[in-house]
Amino acid sequence: MKRANVNRIITVTANPAIDMTYTVQGITEGASHRVPTPLSRAGGKGINVARVTHQLGYPVLAIAPTGGAAGQTLAAELWTSGVPHTLVGVAAETRRSIALVDTVAGETSIFNEEGQALLPDDWRSLRIAVVEAVSGNRNLPASVLVGSGSLPPGAPADFYPELVRLAHDAGIPCIIDTSGPGIIAAAKAGAEILKPNHHELAEATGESSLEAAALSLIGMGARTVLVSAGADGMLAFDHAAPGGYWSARLPESLSGNPTGAGDAGVAAAAVALAEGITEPRDILRRATAWSAAAVLMPAAGEISPRYQELQDQLIVTWKETR
Repeated sequence: MKRANVNRIITVTANPAIDMTYTVQGITEGASHRVPTPLSRAGGKGINVARVTHQLGYPVLAIAPTGGAAGQTLAAELWTSGVPHTLVGVAAETRRSIALVDTVAGETSIFNEEGQALLPDDWRSLRIAVVEAVSGNRNLPASVLVGSGSLPPGAPADFYPELVRLAHDAGIPCIIDTSGPGIIAAAKAGAEILKPNHHELAEATGESSLEAAALSLIGMGARTVLVSAGADGMLAFDHAAPGGYWSARLPESLSGNPTGAGDAGVAAAAVALAEGITEPRDILRRATAWSAAAVLMPAAGEISPRYQELQDQLIVTWKETR
């Protein structure tokens, strides 16, 4: 199913991974566990965004550096999955990420390798690939640039601000989903949408109040801040309405695997912008529903066909800032 009249969404994942998801019927600390063969696939937040976007028939291109045996495995899985991609070969071995889904406790534990440092030439090659994707293909014009995930050790401090600048030079919006100093730098660069969760938001800004933390990013230059708030759903703060924010949540929380829920929300926001939707409330509704639909799936990078049904169930309210 290919969506008409939507230009290509570009995702950039500077620190991709092989995602391995194990399902465990109860975890006993210190004990040995026998588990089924894990679900293994190409991952990293931007690749998950691209996978969801591709699943729903929207044009997308995933860009990432890959290296070593794990990088070859990642490339092979992406090829098999059909997700359009441009991979930049590097010397550093691609990392792995492990999710343990405990079906008894209803909890998911995630173990993310840090990743290996890239060489200066690798960063230059990655930048060239992004430039070519956003401005060098007249037959496949870009509509949105998404930068997602952690960065490997030694990454340029201006990596995410540079993505924002490249997007703006090409006349398209930019979404950044990261944590730590990167989210502050992206806000100051004027990213159209930032998508932290409430823990990342508090850590990056040093603000104990979620409202104050989100508004501080708006004050730095971000246009819209979408905040994942766990069972409380998702919140949307916008530069045009500093007196309050939109909140969206389901009547009841869903049980499942939350890994990749935030990435599905980013995919929803990117698709909305690609379709010309800019109203924060409308973006929030779609992002919240797609995030919820991701929880119902066994692994990151896909959403349940129930996403529209979930969107219709959302409770969306406007709240004044205190």
